[in-house]
Amino acid sequence: MVLTFIMLLLGTIVLMSASSTYTGTEGEKPFGEVRSHLLHIAIGLIPLVACILFVTPALVRRLTPLFFLVSLLLLLVVLVVGTADGIAKRWIFVGPISVQPSEFAKTAVILLSALVISSGRGETGVSEEKRSLKRWLRTFVIPMAVTGVCCGLILLEHHLSGVIITGAIGLFMTFAGGASLFWEAAVVAVGAAGVYLVVQTGYTSDRVTSWLHRGADLKGIDWQTTQGIYAIGSGGLAGKGLGESLLKYGYVSEVANDFIFTVVCEELGFFGAVGILLLFAAMVFRGFYLGMKCRDRFASLVILGLSFKFGLHVLLNVMVVTGLIPNTGISLPFFSSGGSATLMQMFDAGLLLGLSRYCDP
Repeated sequence: MVLTFIMLLLGTIVLMSASSTYTGTEGEKPFGEVRSHLLHIAIGLIPLVACILFVTPALVRRLTPLFFLVSLLLLLVVLVVGTADGIAKRWIFVGPISVQPSEFAKTAVILLSALVISSGRGETGVSEEKRSLKRWLRTFVIPMAVTGVCCGLILLEHHLSGVIITGAIGLFMTFAGGASLFWEAAVVAVGAAGVYLVVQTGYTSDRVTSWLHRGADLKGIDWQTTQGIYAIGSGGLAGKGLGESLLKYGYVSEVANDFIFTVVCEELGFFGAVGILLLFAAMVFRGFYLGMKCRDRFASLVILGLSFKFGLHVLLNVMVVTGLIPNTGISLPFFSSGGSATLMQMFDAGLLLGLSRYCDP
């Protein structure tokens, strides 16, 4: 809990610096992003505190099917009434709050997979062959089917990074549930082939080509990544000081969102950036530790899945802004602005903390 609130505080401070010059849409005032972020944090405190105080494994089990159905409904609704950004159609706006259904789907996959995998514990009265078949269905086939449905709907939104993250989460849940490594490898192979086909024929091909031929179009599609790398390098070891970033002034795009880590690097330097990454690592390892110590199988899988989701987001965001993988929209937890992402991160943290009461010390 202490780490969660430290990261919320640090994220808000860095976002305040990043959004001091970022105006976003025409007419938006400076610091507009941080004001929106604070609103989402205030709203997110409600589920966070409620989960800490009232969550039990039994309660989460009962509510998981409903949560998944609502998430599935949102994935369908966004295809009809969602707000588009280019060809991507990913958001539903409810007043001042933006809802991105794919963020809910990631947690829904964790919850329903954990429910299915843990449902057959203690099976008796059936042959070993039938028990093996049921175990295969429970630990692999059904969770992968659930994941596949969500990934298919997210792909229709033209949200490839969301597909990859959701697919990786579903695959991790089957691994944590004890699925055979043979089937895990088969899914990885099929998934990689699917991503390759989408990239070759879809809207992301330009980004991959740009990544493979870095520097070919520095004023075009390479601009964001190139300027982000300049910002990271210009921070040096100790950084320019909090609020002193220069490349946030119209050079690094989406500096208050997906590329906010470049501000961290430029202002806090190598040491500050590593310090923040170590705090992220501490949260992930603490989550895995709690998950391994949990007495309840369902709660253990949920905690492990939420910790993996959190760590995966951090890893992929840092890899994007440092140019290690093609540029795609992935937020940095607790730092990037964004309504649904912030709300779900706080809900996930509350759920993890609430279930951790059932873990051995």
